[in-house]
Amino acid sequence: MRLDKFLKVSRLIKRRSVAKEVADQGRIDINGITAKSSSTVKEGDQLTIRYGNRTLVADIVRILDTTKKEDAARMYNIVSEERVQDTNTFTPYD
Repeated sequence: MRLDKFLKVSRLIKRRSVAKEVADQGRIDINGITAKSSSTVKEGDQLTIRYGNRTLVADIVRILDTTKKEDAARMYNIVSEERVQDTNTFTPYD
């Protein structure tokens, strides 16, 4: 299955167009390799998604063409999720 479709169906990213944009910006890795939206994902792959200020690592457990909202979370297991602090943020007490 294409990466952008998996992200939408699994609801890791709500819209396929947003998933395509994020992937094409180089913010998603599949098994440690930067992926494009057209990259193929399969069961057993590990995704690393860099959102604005957080990084999510998830293992793909199941591939489904369509899913209900309740079943979407069964398509992946979250390995880790961490917030990334912006070191360029100005604080008035520096």
